[in-house]
Amino acid sequence: MSTSSPGHHYACPVCEYRYEERTGAPREGFPAGTPWSRIPDDWCCPDCGVREKIDFEYVEPS
Repeated sequence: MSTSSPGHHYACPVCEYRYEERTGAPREGFPAGTPWSRIPDDWCCPDCGVREKIDFEYVEPS
C-alpha cells in the first residue's frame, strides 16, 4: 500500500464507499485533510458497517 498524503482515496471492498483524505469524513468526526494514518484501526465503513479500516483498499490516482 502506498504512503498517505492529502488526496489519496481508500475504498471499502464491499460497498465501494470511498474515504478521501482531502475531504475527510465530517459526519464520522474526521475533518477535511485527515490522513488515512489518523483513522483508528477499528473504524468501520460508515455506509455498510461490514469492513474495518484494515480491509479498505488503496485507490490509485487516475
